[in-house]
Formats: sequence, C-alpha cells, structure tokens
Amino acid sequence: MNSDTQRQRLDGKVAIITGATGGIGEATARLFLNLGAKVMLVARSADKLAGTRGRLESLGEVRESVSEAADEAGIAAAVNATLRQFGGLDILVANAGTEGVAKPLEALSVEQFESTMRTNVTGVWLAMKHCVGPLKDRGRGSIIALSSIAGCIGFPGLAPYIASKHAVYGLVKTAALELGPFNIRVNAVGPGPIDNRMIQSIELQLAPDDPAALRAGIEASIPMRRYGNNEEVAHLLAFLASDAASYCSGSIYMIDGGYVAA
Repeated sequence: MNSDTQRQRLDGKVAIITGATGGIGEATARLFLNLGAKVMLVARSADKLAGTRGRLESLGEVRESVSEAADEAGIAAAVNATLRQFGGLDILVANAGTEGVAKPLEALSVEQFESTMRTNVTGVWLAMKHCVGPLKDRGRGSIIALSSIAGCIGFPGLAPYIASKHAVYGLVKTAALELGPFNIRVNAVGPGPIDNRMIQSIELQLAPDDPAALRAGIEASIPMRRYGNNEEVAHLLAFLASDAASYCSGSIYMIDGGYVAA
C-alpha cells in the first residue's frame, strides 16, 4: 500500500458517530470499520443501536452507547465509554439530527422550533464540547458535523431546520479557529437531498397529497437530476476524518449533485 493510499485509511483510529442508527450514520460506521477504525455508535434507541451493532460487528471493533443528542450527561458518558473501551479518541462525527416539523414560520410553536434547535444545534455543540479534551490529549483529531445545503440556503416551510443547519456551520467555523492550534480540524458536510428516511419525511410533510411530485420537482432542480445516497455521504466523511484531509478545516463541504451551484 503506497503512502497516499495509507493516508486515506483510518487504521487504528477511534471514532464516535452520533445518530448512528440513521441511514448516514450506519453507512458511515460501516465504511469507517472497513477502513480500519474502531467505532462507538451513539443514538437514543437501545433497540436500534443493538440492531445496528449486530449488522456491523463482524467488520471490526464496534460498541454502542445510548444517549439523546442534547443530553449532556448521556453524551459525556458515551465519550467516557469510548475512552475506557478504546483508550482514546481521534474522530467525532456529529451526525445526530432531526428534520423537525415542516410548517410556515407563523404556524410553528415555540416548542416545535426549540425542539429542532436543541437536537441539531445543542446536540452538535455538546458532542464537540465533550470530545475536545480527549482530542487535545491525542494531539490531533478531526471533528465533522452534519450540516446540510440548508446551512447555505433557505427553503419555504422549513424555518427551524434551516436555522439549525446555518447554526451548525457557525459552530464549525468558530471551533476551527479555537482548535486549529491544537491540530484539531473541524469541518461541516452539507448533504443535499439524500434518499433516506429524513427526505421522505420532509416530502410527506410539505406535499402530503403528492410527495412524489415534490420529489420530481426537487430532482429536476439538481444538476445531476437525482438524489444522493447514504454511502456517498459516508465517503466524504471518511475523507475528512482521514489524514488525507490534513489541511482541511473550517469549511462546509457540499455533497448535493450541484444543487447549491444552480
């Protein structure tokens, strides 16, 4: 294996992946294990975590820890479990998130707005907060937060989601400035429409009478004329987690088929 190929692998690295039972989360865990990483799966459902681990454990060293994204005690416990099990930490993928409720902004309740912000923003911040110390102890590391094309554009009916994903990118830029001197890179990934549960929920909420027509309209606005898939996002996350991305920090990397460029 040549040195360039080796830099793209994750051999011996330890990763925490939040939202690990979702489509992108599980695809990322699978790829990380195939690339040689040890993985701590974090999600809120013990049953789903057990199922995800069962599908992945033949691939390498994988463990799970139950926590809501915005439960500080739970996130701290997941990080501590990672350190006990694997002896350190190299990578955080702050992937846990929700699409929330799709409504016009004047129809939203405070609870609906704050619920989305709590999961998508407070949850990302808490994961970062509790991983900084172990990453500093390692002397290097990579933090990757899942933003979205929603972190760069607006979209009618999705005010809480759009606001939350803009906030994630703000967190990433600030963290990159704070942690760069410690050789910790911080980046965001901005998926466009990805063919999984979340986009199906958004389609059904925005166009309950004909979600297929909405999908067709969205696909027509994407230069590549299709939705992406979970595995494509996982490959971008793996690049940013690897030493091949050693000078990448403070940016949002779009994976959207050209949607934002259109």
